[in-house]
Amino acid sequence: MPRIARMIVKGEPVVYHIISRSVLDGYPLEDQDKDYLLDVIRWLSQVYFTEVLGFCIMGNHFHLLVRMHIAKTFSDREIQKRYKIFDAGQTNEALNKERVLLFRKKWSNLSEYVREIKQRFSRYYNKTHKRKGFFWAERFKSVIVDNGEALVHCLTYIDLNPIRAGLTKKPEDYRWCSLGYHIQTKNKENFLSLDFGLKEFDSKPQRERVRSYLKYVHQKAGLIKGKGAQGIDPLSTERFRHRTRYFSDSGIIGKKEFVTRVYGDFKDYFQSREKKLRTVRGLDGVYSLKRLSEK
Repeated sequence: MPRIARMIVKGEPVVYHIISRSVLDGYPLEDQDKDYLLDVIRWLSQVYFTEVLGFCIMGNHFHLLVRMHIAKTFSDREIQKRYKIFDAGQTNEALNKERVLLFRKKWSNLSEYVREIKQRFSRYYNKTHKRKGFFWAERFKSVIVDNGEALVHCLTYIDLNPIRAGLTKKPEDYRWCSLGYHIQTKNKENFLSLDFGLKEFDSKPQRERVRSYLKYVHQKAGLIKGKGAQGIDPLSTERFRHRTRYFSDSGIIGKKEFVTRVYGDFKDYFQSREKKLRTVRGLDGVYSLKRLSEK
């Protein structure tokens, strides 16, 4: 049975939650492997037309929350500039018009971006660990994520992976997630976007914006006790402290208007009858394309 084509929104910047797992048993990614994978993601994110909002690298899989920008917003000069990063001084050649068009198309492509991350890491891993064969399992998952509440919810869910796995008591103590990167490296090389999804954060200086997001994550995870915990919805906390398939398998997640509009562009992708949008319990105003089990 042919697989369903990936849903890629055209003509506007769109956020995607990407998840990819290893085909190997156990937790094959050691600390140095996680460092290398992060370096590859950071490097290629300077080349591709991406804005990295968040990430988490675990022992057998990784998450990325990225906004893919559209190709036409980048000038030929910007393509040449990014090619110098990509070429890493190997040739120092300038691109002709045909190659500018080629890279403009390639670097705006979500699948190419993730494929290159995974292939480069696989070559490193096999060489370092003296093995052959596939490292990654089936093709990566991707969920289209609305801006605003859906974005900050998804980002929070990603950053709480180490908590759910019992690796740390606080997400900022885990250096292979976006909160850990913000707090421990002060967002080295401005790798991560400061768009946390909430408008009330936008007007704040960088450090205050990160602190506000950190407090938000602690609240959602139930890490704040006493007076600071008042008004926190226990059901919402459960969404973040336990595995929730709405963040990984929804297809589209966000405000009702957003999910309806985007789904309208992809109706022909699905063989089943017209889908009914579902509210996500515990996340006010957030809708999903699918009804999903909680485990």
